[in-house]
Parts: sequence; structure tokens; C-alpha cells
Amino acid sequence: MVLPVSYANSALPAALVRDAVGGSRLEAVRRTIEAVPLARSRVIDRASCSSAVLEDAALAEVLAEAASAVTGRALRLASARIVRLEPGDYVLTRADRVYEDRPVEVVLDVSRAAVPGAEVHYRHRGQVFFVVPSSPGALAVVERGPTVLANHTYVSKRQAGVVLRIVALLR
Repeated sequence: MVLPVSYANSALPAALVRDAVGGSRLEAVRRTIEAVPLARSRVIDRASCSSAVLEDAALAEVLAEAASAVTGRALRLASARIVRLEPGDYVLTRADRVYEDRPVEVVLDVSRAAVPGAEVHYRHRGQVFFVVPSSPGALAVVERGPTVLANHTYVSKRQAGVVLRIVALLR
């Protein structure tokens, strides 16, 4: 599978595949995700969002295949979760984990519509090096390491949209 990829202006490995999933396939994924019960988390210094573990083997396989095509690495799913951000929600880097073994993280946006300003920021030693915009159907692939953390930016209460993402870790 060949995917159209635009690389970040960075020496760190990161790619954004716009329209990786679209049309009826994106709608089917969205219906699957929206059927999963989500737990609300509100820890002010870490995150305010809804999330759940994703246990869909077929969907995980699709994400692993796409990430393998982008990176050239044989990757398998380690974990996956659904993240839902409503107006007023965010996930800070304090809620993120540090990975020593350089796994690959994949973010698939399955939102119904783009939400301006609702981004995922990947930071290397505190500095943003890669920004994943809110773009339904877009797939971001980022190599994580001990100096890379991520945060989901604040969703403005002025926006009526809801952000729905799948975040998968692959090794």
C-alpha cells in the first residue's frame, strides 16, 4: 500500500497522511467507535476528556498496516484507546507517558467535522516539533522516544464540534 505522505519540517520521524480513511470506511469506523462506552476523566492538572480502551482487532490491524507502510517497520499493536474531546476539554503532556523503546504512535481522526484549533502537539524536549490538525480521516504517524511527549490542545468552548480520535501505540 502506498500512502501520500507529507513529512514534518523536523529531523524527528513524523508523518501526516491526509484522507487516509474516507467515505463509507470512515463512517463505519466512526459508528464502531461511537458505540464504545467512554469514561469521563477530569484531573485538572492532567486532562479533561472521555476515553476508553479500543478492543477492535480489525481496526487495529488497519492502523498497524498504515503505520508500517509509512515507517517501513514491521509493527504490531501494543495498545489503542479512543479519545473524545468536547468543548472545554484538553490532555496535557503531564498525562502522557515516556517511552524508552521508540514505539510508533498513530492518531486517526474520526471526528464528524474538523474543529479549528483542536490539535495534537508532539514535543521534543518541550518544543513542539509536529502538529496534528483536526482533520477527519487524517492519520498521523510519530516515532516516540524518551524525549517525545504529546498533548491534545484545548477545544474552545466557542466551537460546537467534538473531536474523536483513535490513538494507537505500535511496536
